[in-house]
Amino acid sequence: MDKQELWKAYVYGKQTYSQLALEHGVCSRTIQRHIDLVKVGTQSPAPDSCIVGIDTSYFGRTFGVMLFKDLISGANLYWTFVKNETIQAYKDGIAIIIAKGIAIEGVVCDGKPGLLHSFLGIPTQMCQFHQVATVTRYITRKPRMQAAVEFKHLVHFMIETDRESFEGMLAEWYQKWEWFLDERTINPISGRSAYTHKRLRSAYKSVKRNLPWLFTWYDHIALGIPNTNNQLEGTFTALKNKLRNHNGLNMERKQRFINEFLRHQQQGWR
Repeated sequence: MDKQELWKAYVYGKQTYSQLALEHGVCSRTIQRHIDLVKVGTQSPAPDSCIVGIDTSYFGRTFGVMLFKDLISGANLYWTFVKNETIQAYKDGIAIIIAKGIAIEGVVCDGKPGLLHSFLGIPTQMCQFHQVATVTRYITRKPRMQAAVEFKHLVHFMIETDRESFEGMLAEWYQKWEWFLDERTINPISGRSAYTHKRLRSAYKSVKRNLPWLFTWYDHIALGIPNTNNQLEGTFTALKNKLRNHNGLNMERKQRFINEFLRHQQQGWR
């Protein structure tokens, strides 16, 4: 038995310990020992320059993978295992990539508070799909109020248009519905007033606050910055689908599996 071939079949195929044991006529424990002997690299080859997509996905309550992916070549530039998604961990990851001599021409990330301000001197694009998801959490997928219905359509159109067009439409929507957003309701018990449509107001404020970063791809169009982090979503989905075939792995074996998958994921092994 070639332990490297076993490892590939285990990580990139759908074979479990038991299935590999049956195929090779040995016990599952023997397969596990062979696989445990495989030396796993931790990082992938890197390009000279990149557009970095960054995100974190969790594989349990206290176990996440923070991934830095080149959205041009598809290379996984750097990843680390984290308990919590922090701004400092993202900044450290960017610093590590730069220290490798890789030129970062742009960053694509979600709208985590403080993250968009963290990469001074590097064009930073907020993932537009994350912005759409944020708005959806506020106004739901099927809003009933006309102002919210129109806002939903406007935000979804963001993915298909340019900065000037979107900003113009956003300004028109706000001019039309400003009175609605400013409506207040008095609490009959406390006598205090609060915004009547505060969830729609929060959705609008979110878009307005993130607007400087929603069209960085357009402001630096020659760089070819993607407007979403979909590649990372695809990587995490593929990884989790593979791991489902191997439920019950301890932390060390799960991390070895993830290291191997991410190291070669961009090379087309599935």
